[in-house]
Amino acid sequence: MTKSKKITLSASRDIPFNKLLLSQSNVRQIKSGVSIEELAEDIARRTLLASLTVRPVLAEDGSETGMFEIPAGGRRFRALELLVKQKRLNRTAAVPCIVRTDGLAEEDSLAENVQRAPLHPLDQFRAFQAMREKGKSEEEIAAAFFVSASVVKQRLRLAAVSEGLLTAYAEEEMTLDQLMAFTVNPDHERQEQVWGALKQHYSKQPYEIRRMLTEGAVRASDRRAQFVGLDNYVEAGGEILRDLFQTDDGGWLQDAALLATMVSEKLKEDAEAIRAEGWKWIEVATDFPYGHTYDLRRIRGEAEPMSGDEDKTYTALKAEYEKFEDDYAEADELPEEVDARLGEIETAMEALQDRPIRFEADAYAIAGAFVSIDGSGRLRVERGYVRAEDEPAVATEEGPDGETVDSVAGEQVTDGSDAAMDQDEDDDDDGTKPLSDRLICDLTVHRTMALRDALSNDPQLAMLACLHAMVLQLFYHHGQDSCIEITPKSTHFGAQAASLGETRYAQSIDLAIENWAGNLPRAPEDLWAALTEWDSDSRDALFAHCVAMTVNAVQEPHYRKPRQIAHADILAGTLGLDMAKAGWTPTADSYLGRVTKAQILAAVRDAKGDKDADRIAGFKKPDMVEAAEELLAGTNWLPAPLRTPLLVEQPAEPEFEIIDDDRANRSVEQSAAKDGETAMDADVDPDEDGDTGQKEEVVAAE
Repeated sequence: MTKSKKITLSASRDIPFNKLLLSQSNVRQIKSGVSIEELAEDIARRTLLASLTVRPVLAEDGSETGMFEIPAGGRRFRALELLVKQKRLNRTAAVPCIVRTDGLAEEDSLAENVQRAPLHPLDQFRAFQAMREKGKSEEEIAAAFFVSASVVKQRLRLAAVSEGLLTAYAEEEMTLDQLMAFTVNPDHERQEQVWGALKQHYSKQPYEIRRMLTEGAVRASDRRAQFVGLDNYVEAGGEILRDLFQTDDGGWLQDAALLATMVSEKLKEDAEAIRAEGWKWIEVATDFPYGHTYDLRRIRGEAEPMSGDEDKTYTALKAEYEKFEDDYAEADELPEEVDARLGEIETAMEALQDRPIRFEADAYAIAGAFVSIDGSGRLRVERGYVRAEDEPAVATEEGPDGETVDSVAGEQVTDGSDAAMDQDEDDDDDGTKPLSDRLICDLTVHRTMALRDALSNDPQLAMLACLHAMVLQLFYHHGQDSCIEITPKSTHFGAQAASLGETRYAQSIDLAIENWAGNLPRAPEDLWAALTEWDSDSRDALFAHCVAMTVNAVQEPHYRKPRQIAHADILAGTLGLDMAKAGWTPTADSYLGRVTKAQILAAVRDAKGDKDADRIAGFKKPDMVEAAEELLAGTNWLPAPLRTPLLVEQPAEPEFEIIDDDRANRSVEQSAAKDGETAMDADVDPDEDGDTGQKEEVVAAE
């Protein structure tokens, strides 16, 4: 029996650093992994952990020159070289090396890199965990391996997942993305339950895992959480789950009952402070439906003026702000301290400008306030709203002939017994008797027609009169101080669409209403004079707002209005309205949760294609809704009722010119002469003219 030859390992020896040089046979040409600088710092911390592989440099006659080249370990050599340049390592320091003479240098380099087994990520997670358990802080671990502390926290969170899930990850039954999703909830029992349930699912997407692990929790970005404050919630014993691997908007509040109690108590406390102001009534809710104040008259208070000291402070802050702007007008970037100071100035100026609102004493006796939470989690107080039943009674008095005279409006209200005919008058009447109603009616008919004629020749004044009438109706309760019989109808849609008040376009309209109302005079009788003093741009903007408030393109099942909806499409096309750019997104509340599974899949297929639609086709409805919401985010997909149709190009409008009477008469005569031809044209059989029916269809469609 032949004995196998024993293996002899390559000799190792310490070689001075200045006797080493890089070999051109090193196969690693592309930089990757840890940088030379970081590796040098690691060697300085722990010294060299692996020897270099070297080969003797031979002279032409085959003798050794005393120098050694490095085919494997070039990065370690460069790190040592950097330490020598930094005077942290002697040039003659002994470097442990494996000396090779057999085979090829390229083979040594390739074998060292190819046969190196990469560390499994789970081994790294557990190694970090072991170091943490032995007393190393997260910052110390991060410094030792040249990563950020947040990376260490992520690795430790991954290592803290249920052992059963870590085993599944090690055996490649689970992806790293799925494992990261399980870190949202530290409850091992719940993690195992979710993983067991997901094994029955067609898909095990990370967002499904996060959803299942946070069921019943409240987003930290929720208005209620922002209102009570996350720190206060935690101080009260509440727990917040955080996702270290994705943006989570602050995490999830686990104790919804505790949060509801804290919201109720804080709202009640804040409402009592508002009630102490003396209002007749207070309504308190987390949120009110959009348009809840539209049927109520609002009494507007006046902002309290700044005191002398406040005015001086504001002036000084403004001067400082303007000086900074002038000094750094040409700078590409502001110094950090200047930028911070500008922020402080802006905050202080805004606080001074936010003046308390003062109301008249009698307003508190008839008006009330709504107390709620706005979309950003701040207290919202809407003061000065008067209900219809609290409106003061209109005082009346009797006129000289027994008519009832409205002392507020100054109008006579007759009982209808006065005949419309002129009453007989004695010839010897002394002339003091007022004119009869019939005569006054006749005279004012003439005046009305003359007013119409005059106004029709003054477009600017006509617009002012129309604007005046619309503003009275839209901004003043019981505003009837106009002879223009134009009544704008503004329908409010708060009950139809939930969360409408949180949309960007609804908030823009509300802000416009607030701004216009604040600039209009309080008394309706002062409105005309105020509008005449405004510049044309301001009047045009207010006119556009008033007209816009009358738009109603709502499709209701009990009220079919196809022509109005068709015009709404034309208006939207002319304006270039894009509901996606306006801010509408398909969410569970706005669309996905209110349609069938087939319609959800159709939306995903339309926006993302068949692959994504097929992937979620087997989901249950709640899971499908959530998955579709994530898939459709950022796609600008819109359901059919929200899409703006393309406008059909219209033929160019004929140009009109003003002609004199003679030319007008000649034109009439020429038209009469062509009547016969027109009648003949009208008798053409549509069947003989293939285009006729098509033209009629186009006209009907338009």
